[in-house]
Amino acid sequence: MDELRKALDIGLHGKEAEQALSAFFDQMRQWDVAIPHVEPLVLDFGLGDYQNTGLIEFWIANEIEAGYCGKYLFVFDGQTCPNHHHGEKIETFYIMKGQLKVSYDDSVFIMSPGDVLHVSSGKFHSFTGIGPALLLEISMPCVVDDNYFENPDIPIGGNYKDKVL
Repeated sequence: MDELRKALDIGLHGKEAEQALSAFFDQMRQWDVAIPHVEPLVLDFGLGDYQNTGLIEFWIANEIEAGYCGKYLFVFDGQTCPNHHHGEKIETFYIMKGQLKVSYDDSVFIMSPGDVLHVSSGKFHSFTGIGPALLLEISMPCVVDDNYFENPDIPIGGNYKDKVL
C-alpha cells in the first residue's frame, strides 16, 4: 500500500481537519512560506485530542526506491508530536519557523530557526510547539509501520501492528 495513502487513512478528516488546515494556511501566509501542492495529512495519532497531540504534515517526497523523504511538519502552540522512535528510519530536522521544545534520547532542549537535529534510528524523540512551529524533515523514506510509539494507546505504527497480529 502507498505509505501516504496509509497515513491519510489514519488522519483526521471533516470539520476538525478543515479548521486546523485553515489556521495552518493563515500562519503560512503570515510567515510568507510557500507550501507544496500536495495532499496535507492532519494527524491526532488516534487519540482524539488533536489540540494537544497532533501535527500537520506535507509530504513533499517519499521516494522509497530512491531512499529519501522530505516533509514539512507543523505544530501549533502547545501541540506535541508524541514520543516515538523508528526501527530503521534516520531523520534530520531543520527548524524553519517558530520554536520547539524537543525531547531526544533523554535530553530536553529548545530549537529555533536554523537549528538542525540528526535523529538516529532507535532513539526516542518528540517535540512540542512553543508557539506555532514549522520544520523540514529530510530522512530515509517514511514507512508508517516503522513508527514505534511510547504511548500504547496510539493505534498506529509497528508496535500497534505487532500487538494486533
